[in-house]
Amino acid sequence: MTTRTTGRPPLPAAATLLFLGVCVMFFQGPVLTGAEVDENRTEQFAALLSEKPAGFGLPISDRRAWKKLLKNDSFSKRIQDAAELLGRPIADQPDDLYLDFSRTGNRTRWQRVAGLRRTRVHTLVLAECLENKGRFVPAFEETVRVLCSERTWVMPAHDRQLTNFHGKVVDIDLGSASLAWSLATADYLLGDKLSPEIRRLIRDNLDKRIFQPYRDMASGKREKNWWMTTTNNWNAVCLAGVTGSALAVTDSADSRAFFVAAAEHYSRNFLEGFTDDGYCSEGLGYWNYGFGYFVMLSEMIHQATDGRVDLLENEKAKQAANFGSEIEIANSIYPAFADCSIRAKPSSSLMYYISRHLSLGLRSWEKIDPVSAGGSLYESMMYSFPNSASRARAAGSDSTGPGIRSWFDQAGVLICRPASNSSCRLAVALKGGHNNEHHNHNDVGSFVVVLGAEPLLLDPGGEVYTARTFSSRRYDSNVLNSFGHPVPLVAGKLQRTGRQAAGKVVRSDFTDTTDTLILDISSAYDVPQLKKLERTFVYSRSGAGSLTVTDEVTFSRECEFGTALVTFDKWRKLSSSSLMIHDQQESLRVEIAVSGAGFEIKPETIQEDLSGSRLPTRLGINLSGPVTHAVISLTIVPDVTQPRRAGGR
Repeated sequence: MTTRTTGRPPLPAAATLLFLGVCVMFFQGPVLTGAEVDENRTEQFAALLSEKPAGFGLPISDRRAWKKLLKNDSFSKRIQDAAELLGRPIADQPDDLYLDFSRTGNRTRWQRVAGLRRTRVHTLVLAECLENKGRFVPAFEETVRVLCSERTWVMPAHDRQLTNFHGKVVDIDLGSASLAWSLATADYLLGDKLSPEIRRLIRDNLDKRIFQPYRDMASGKREKNWWMTTTNNWNAVCLAGVTGSALAVTDSADSRAFFVAAAEHYSRNFLEGFTDDGYCSEGLGYWNYGFGYFVMLSEMIHQATDGRVDLLENEKAKQAANFGSEIEIANSIYPAFADCSIRAKPSSSLMYYISRHLSLGLRSWEKIDPVSAGGSLYESMMYSFPNSASRARAAGSDSTGPGIRSWFDQAGVLICRPASNSSCRLAVALKGGHNNEHHNHNDVGSFVVVLGAEPLLLDPGGEVYTARTFSSRRYDSNVLNSFGHPVPLVAGKLQRTGRQAAGKVVRSDFTDTTDTLILDISSAYDVPQLKKLERTFVYSRSGAGSLTVTDEVTFSRECEFGTALVTFDKWRKLSSSSLMIHDQQESLRVEIAVSGAGFEIKPETIQEDLSGSRLPTRLGINLSGPVTHAVISLTIVPDVTQPRRAGGR
């Protein structure tokens, strides 16, 4: 956090001194993850806040602003969407549906219905703000009554013991924080268009379900929810929902200041989840989610303090902000490390915001129009109305971008790209890391190979979530354990879980033409006989490009050994020692060289529930007998003998 110079009137001298005290405390103090919020800090923030609460966007009374948005297609369509809702009953959500997860582990059925109920808030509020005829107010008020009659706003997947369902405790989770922020934003936007009864119902429920439990936790009166001291996306998402709700509807500036001080305090934990090089081990999808909410939290506080408090003006936050651009492999293809989709891309509105706000100069992202009725109500309002990013000066010249490589040295992740204007068409992502990361997969030594714009060899990403996914049986899944990744199988064993299972960097050597990364991945396997297991990656930019992956293994006595490739695409043998991996447009050739024993290729379909319609194939390259020492080398090159075919997959 830092003081930013703005064109707005300065604070009174006393308030400025108080704010400088906040800055000093932010940078000099250690991260006290479990401590209560300092009352002095609350007083300091109270001096910075305006007299009245405000949320993102402008109230319905500002007709000029809303008439401007009406010209945007995504907004104007909301009126038609809302009109269709008027003829539909609110989806029923009986207790039995909530209990479905505790009985079966299925998350989807309840979440589908809950989504239908909650998105009514967004659609009806936007339509009324745009049309301003009162047509959608009764339906919105009925939606509020229904939502406020729910036993709990906590999602069943986050209430495994049903303590919230039975009213024994009131916790805050991703679902309740998001719904709270939506209702608080709706109250702020519609204001007196709503009946006093409904405004009181919203505020009473916010206080009962969000504000009072949070105040008690942050002041030490009750045990904290785990997310307040965790370092993953939950911290940012829940803090943003709680704080954004309070800033939008809480009349007392002193009360709002408490929530701002608590957010500034506990959000440090979220940033600690990134390595100092900015790597997000949760994967790109959760970076969009978690860091996206951190950005909304920061912007909400930035607006509430008239630009004088900026959580993004922090070196750890700036490093984390760069992740979205640095993790790109090539041609808008990104690795699906952790619980991530192979189709994941950075959020365009988030990239627009961070580039302009932090002056990153990412011109291609700054050219997009972030105005959209999509996403949550508060997200739509943040990006569609003026904010600190839209007010910032656009980049004068384009950033040089990540260049030929991104090396997250602390995370052990390397992205290698062709030089610009070269004949090389191959790009790769190489992963060391460890097996206790956020949304962890047991994937030390994994890699992705992109040819042109096609990830032909890859990490298949995450599975459809069930109760098993976040339980002691997580690694029963063959896309979450190491079977679903292009890594070795050692003495018949998959990789183990835990921080001790890590890829130790033996050597990294990077030049303009060749990048070499050697990892000791032996600690990832609980095999007492294993004496050495090094994986060497050599990426070459020469010609059309190549990647060589070499595993050298040594045992104290003879053991089985093999490695693997993973693909969603077609494959076939070209010879006893070569394979072709191809889709309708691109083709890779894999040359296999083995010393110490013969080998066989064993294809297996990975039968797990993934979000896409396809299932990945694991191509096991297994030694034909036990060995004490062996080397398997895979040389992966574009297949220049096959003409590139027009069209996509």
